[in-house]
Amino acid sequence: MRLTTPVELPKREFQITYNSQMMILGSCFAENIGRRLSVCKFRADVNPFGILYNPLSIATALRRIASGELFDEESPEFVFHGERWHSMLHHGDFSRREKSEAVNAVNERLSAAHCALKNLNILTLTFGTAYVYKRKCDGTVVGNCHKMPAGDFVRSLLTVDEAVDALAPQLEELCTALPELKIVLTVSPIRHLRDGAHGNQVSKATLLLAVEELRRRLPGRVFYFPAYEIVLDELRDYRFYDEDMTHPSSLAADYIWECFKNSYFDEATNRLSMQMEEIDRALSHRPFDADSKAHIEFKRKLLLKIEDFKEKYPYFDFSKEIKKLS
Repeated sequence: MRLTTPVELPKREFQITYNSQMMILGSCFAENIGRRLSVCKFRADVNPFGILYNPLSIATALRRIASGELFDEESPEFVFHGERWHSMLHHGDFSRREKSEAVNAVNERLSAAHCALKNLNILTLTFGTAYVYKRKCDGTVVGNCHKMPAGDFVRSLLTVDEAVDALAPQLEELCTALPELKIVLTVSPIRHLRDGAHGNQVSKATLLLAVEELRRRLPGRVFYFPAYEIVLDELRDYRFYDEDMTHPSSLAADYIWECFKNSYFDEATNRLSMQMEEIDRALSHRPFDADSKAHIEFKRKLLLKIEDFKEKYPYFDFSKEIKKLS
């Protein structure tokens, strides 16, 4: 008896290994996958502009990363609101009380991403919504409204052509500059119910059609990972959502991660990534008595395990883990 409708996964169209240099941009779902890749010690630059939801903002971030053009205190993207300086192209994680600090924060990540781009061979983009907010003062699409008055923006739904026309030139340029680059596109399974049930579906449909057109234009370079379909079709049950009924639960996130690994990791890469996850779970352990002999022995053995991995894989950075155990 079949109680689910399994979604067909990509058939190893290419492989992600520990030699891969990755960059991940997009929604909360991109952040989730990126965090797991970082835990497993893959070389991944995750959301250098912070969480972004719509294709136009992601295209703008890609263009800026490729050019490496830094911001300065005269850049029109910076606004003051709620006692903090914000970049309208970035997530609120970059907001600061002092303008110079906000500029430095975005430039630091931008410079690192620009350098990483030179050796990039895996780019993953996750689209969350086709709705965009444009500033009334200059018509630019923002990556985040930073809780500014709704009257400062005009909200609209992108067409498929608008999404494709914004992204295609950036992806084509990257593919030309980086002959080995593979681009994975995903649509976030997070439901944007503020748009209404129908509006959310129209938005997701727009994104899915844009993805198909980008795949058609760049065959063999652009691929699709079906995270949206896995949650909506294969995990068709509210037990796979958090209490807000919009975000996938931790169980669903774990399942998607397993699907991602099965799609792109070979056996050796998957085995090593599982060992890295075991170390992360051990570090997350909260002891009843941190000063007990049992916990001290637990930390000693874990530290020895990490030191053993350092000898086998000297290119892995375990400095954070060692500091936590010190």
